[in-house]
Amino acid sequence: MNERVCIYAKDISVLLGKSYKQSVRILRTMKDAYGKDAQQYLTLEEFSDYTGIDMEIIRAKCLKR
Repeated sequence: MNERVCIYAKDISVLLGKSYKQSVRILRTMKDAYGKDAQQYLTLEEFSDYTGIDMEIIRAKCLKR
């Protein structure tokens, strides 16, 4: 079973309870903070570090679907 390592705006929307459009903005802000280009991906670990949300919670919410 392949486990994905990237987080998407839809995942952020589910985790933070924000709209999809706001989640896209949050993802862009995080990418800027990590010095990533728009076409580069943000990992679940980077999201966890940035937000302070535990990895187990992220995996349970995002990878369950």
